[in-house]
Amino acid sequence: MAPPADRRTALLLIAHGSRRPEANADLEHVADVLRGRGRYPVVRVAYLELADPDIAAGGAGCVADGAAEVILLPYFLSPGVHVVEDLTAARADLAGRFPGVRFALAEPLGRHPLLVDVIEDRARAAE
Repeated sequence: MAPPADRRTALLLIAHGSRRPEANADLEHVADVLRGRGRYPVVRVAYLELADPDIAAGGAGCVADGAAEVILLPYFLSPGVHVVEDLTAARADLAGRFPGVRFALAEPLGRHPLLVDVIEDRARAAE
């Protein structure tokens, strides 16, 4: 298990969102696994659109849970418009609403080296 982060650090996983609950359940699964690992005392999910909670509500929930720092982690593959513009704006909005809390926007998943392993694993499974 990874060492615990600051007890007041929250992780807010952010996906695009879907009208299909099964699609949104994937992010909930990831959040559950991360909660089980115990590194972050608060792990919540939020969606850019089409599902609830939205980012404003997710960030507010982290603050209500006692977070002094919230890491906004885009569950996106690339730094497209949603990450670069929409999530940057959401981070700024949250920081304005909660000036005593630090909101940090993490990088999207796409260039992480382990993602290539996942792609190869999926390809092998389809062979």
